[in-house]
Amino acid sequence: MRRVRAAVVAAPGAPFTVRDAELGDPGPREGLVRMTAVGVCHTDLGMRDTWPRRLTPMVFGHEGTGLVEAVGAEVSGVAPGDRVCLTFASCGACGECAAGHPAYCHAAQTLNFSGGREDGTTPLSLDGAPLRAGFFGQSSFATYAVVHERGMVRVPAGLPDEVAAPLGCGGQTGAGTVLNRLRPGPGSSLVVLGAGGVGLSALMAAVAVGCDPVVAVDPVASRRALAVELGATAALAPGDGLVAALRELTGGGAQYVVETTGRPEMARRAVGALRPRGELALLGLGGEVTFDVMGLRAKGVRVHGVIEGDSDPGRFVPELIGLYRRGLFPIDRLVTTFPFEEIEAAVAAMRDGSVVKPVLTFV
Repeated sequence: MRRVRAAVVAAPGAPFTVRDAELGDPGPREGLVRMTAVGVCHTDLGMRDTWPRRLTPMVFGHEGTGLVEAVGAEVSGVAPGDRVCLTFASCGACGECAAGHPAYCHAAQTLNFSGGREDGTTPLSLDGAPLRAGFFGQSSFATYAVVHERGMVRVPAGLPDEVAAPLGCGGQTGAGTVLNRLRPGPGSSLVVLGAGGVGLSALMAAVAVGCDPVVAVDPVASRRALAVELGATAALAPGDGLVAALRELTGGGAQYVVETTGRPEMARRAVGALRPRGELALLGLGGEVTFDVMGLRAKGVRVHGVIEGDSDPGRFVPELIGLYRRGLFPIDRLVTTFPFEEIEAAVAAMRDGSVVKPVLTFV
């Protein structure tokens, strides 16, 4: 057993409390990673508030990066000493994984959201009792994590930790939606609803491939300003007249809208902002949304539900790193760092809109 510091959630909706815990050795298809940075994502907060009580206490965190210190006997993709970006787990054997779409792995629920391994065990313990883990195959809100082998992607030694961390979820979710699923051509009009980490990642990808115009919508003035700095043609506040304004800016309606807020009213506005045969990608966490089916049919709208940018991380994360190095995906512009022990301050800053992407760093 290894002594670690972990941000523990004692019950649904409880705060992150950094505590001493114990971590066991990696299994045959796992690696032991010493964390150097981890991003905070809205998914961590949403899942913390709705996580089943029977699966607590729990450690979240799913945008980790760090150094591999040990690997199980069946791990072949990484070795001790490698720097890795951590991402979601997948089986690698089902039809979706074989087709290059591991975000839709048949075992995704068990590998990422069961509170442990496939066999029900957890590598973490707290005061001698099981501490639930395995969130996105990693639970990286801790100084060390035991990580599923398919959730580790090697990254170059010179890549800053605060850049590598958010690539594992927020960066690839936003950018992947544009580059892997929508695939707009140069000159296509694209609107992003919500200028958080995911939305701005989508915006940067759209700018990188030459979309024009690219329009961002967000209630926070500083995020709208950042969107323009990152290449948006315009950035609007949500409110009365939004759909009309978007239609005017996009010449009668956008070809693509990326909805990241998870709010039903924004999804409905998105449909109104599309031109005939436009495409809507739904990324946000949310509940039910009601659409006028005849309206969708009449416009020929295509609706995409997208998880993790429909990415194959082993291929796509290196592509994002390449774009970053060419100055086309400046994800570092979104990041504000906090010491790991100040995780609750990072959460508060993200919630009040003053920070786009908090990244926790480890000494």
